[in-house]
Amino acid sequence: MEPTADELAGVVDVFGALTRAELVEALSELAFKRGAEIADAEGHIDDAVASYHLAHVEKEGETLLTPGPAAFPELPEGAADLPHIMDVPERSIDRERLAAAVEGRFREETTVAINSDNEAFVQRLLDVSYDLDAWSQIDVSGARDRLRAALDD
Repeated sequence: MEPTADELAGVVDVFGALTRAELVEALSELAFKRGAEIADAEGHIDDAVASYHLAHVEKEGETLLTPGPAAFPELPEGAADLPHIMDVPERSIDRERLAAAVEGRFREETTVAINSDNEAFVQRLLDVSYDLDAWSQIDVSGARDRLRAALDD
């Protein structure tokens, strides 16, 4: 089983938020239901976080994953049954707190990307900047201008 980043966001969205371990368990359950195996669940999660399909937020001492600004959550086959299979509480996340966490990460990565001279990294963050506009009331126009300038240099 090779879940897409949007499918990972869909699984997380079913619960509102999941810990990393809970998401790995959910993926294992889905794979089992399909008679398949999940290859490198941790790697898929890391990739989805890197691409802003999943976002981290702290709540009550736990790091939780939520759908991020680049996600178009999609339910993989069997995901609707997960709340009946797993003993995971439904969680709600304060959107302002989540947006602040994503904005902080985005601004830090913008600086790193510009200093790295990695054009693909800069371009990826430029694309994410537009997702952030649509996802939340985050104004990243200054960072977007810096990213554009880095690409023009």
